[in-house]
Amino acid sequence: MPVCLGHFWWGAERPTKNAPVLTALAVALTQRRLTVAKFVKVFVYGTLKPGECNYESYCVGQVVEVQPAVAHGELFDLPFDYPAMAQGDRSVHGYLLSFADVAILSDLDELEDYSPDRADVENEYVRQEVEVFSPEGQSLGTAWVYLMSAARAIGMGGVLLPDGKWTAAEKAAETSY
Repeated sequence: MPVCLGHFWWGAERPTKNAPVLTALAVALTQRRLTVAKFVKVFVYGTLKPGECNYESYCVGQVVEVQPAVAHGELFDLPFDYPAMAQGDRSVHGYLLSFADVAILSDLDELEDYSPDRADVENEYVRQEVEVFSPEGQSLGTAWVYLMSAARAIGMGGVLLPDGKWTAAEKAAETSY
């Protein structure tokens, strides 16, 4: 089929019968603004990581991309079978999850006991945007993350994890001795 780009035709001589339709189509294609899908990105470091207990319930079927990632902060092991990340200068290891549906944030807000309508001190976690990096140190842009204040994490019996890594399996192995 001949293709029109502007006033030039490729593929055959300029058609006569379908020229108006094809010209309208070509104009529509050239004027159409392409929209790039903007995914909701969330950095996860605990029970929402692939293989952990909440990944299956909240992420499977909704995640469109999973990347190993690192963010700056401090990671605490809480005595409740989940960790907490606080602001800091250490490396916290986790995953960058990309979701196509912004509604995922409402589900995750509920899981993390966060409401944007409450004061930060009334939330267990606060949702903030942070810069996220590949394990090699390349910026992956910004992502949402659920943070707890270090004071709250320590007050809840949290123990700093200097290596910035948490898994339920490692925690279970440590407590079984």
